[in-house]
Amino acid sequence: MTAVVLVVEHEDGAGPGLVGERLAADGLRLDVRRPWRGEELPAGLTDRAGLLVLGGSAGCRDDAAAPWLPRVRELVGEAVRREVPLLGICLGGQLVADALGGAVAPRPRGPEVGSVPLRRLPAAGTDPVFGAVPEGAPAAQWHFDEITRLPPGAVPLLGGDDCRHQAFRVGPVGWGVQFHPEVDGEALAVWARADAGPVREAGGDPDAAVASVRRDEAALRTVWGAAAGAWGRVVRERAAGAAR
Repeated sequence: MTAVVLVVEHEDGAGPGLVGERLAADGLRLDVRRPWRGEELPAGLTDRAGLLVLGGSAGCRDDAAAPWLPRVRELVGEAVRREVPLLGICLGGQLVADALGGAVAPRPRGPEVGSVPLRRLPAAGTDPVFGAVPEGAPAAQWHFDEITRLPPGAVPLLGGDDCRHQAFRVGPVGWGVQFHPEVDGEALAVWARADAGPVREAGGDPDAAVASVRRDEAALRTVWGAAAGAWGRVVRERAAGAAR
């Protein structure tokens, strides 16, 4: 039986992208739910082998603008409690941190955008998803908020010079990232056109951000495609164990 990953998409233009392509290529089925279109989120994770929570422009506590966020936080808690493999990307990573007792806040330095090198932290070496990420690997960034405190017991895996918490693990099979492993240069260009005004007002350069992601796109695809494949392997292994 094909393992099914529940994918929560928060807005148009912020789909699973390269991560979804890799998961599907590796034999997983993606159940993409778009609550912004009125699609309902399931009551729980029964019959789901994994939970992938994507990014978006809402804040992680902006429940008025995105009234499905409380349900997402509940699903995150269930995934960690039941040890269902979890991956939160950007807003999704912030939701993971917030739902489990961490903290998220607007960046006082303005948004982090473009391709940014990451640093490996000590625990990365033995991590099943990020263990093979090389020192200085580029990561596509586009976020106005950031995780300021990890949840109790979370394990930091990757960091950055301007944004401290870039990847972390919660429990044995839950992960959150602040960056965007799912985007390529074209996807970031779409976001840049939509957010060019706010980025420039905060002192950023959206055109340079897009150019940097285009420049590093081959490395981005290689590094984060492998990480997505590693997370998918965790999903498949857990699903196979549950089926026995």
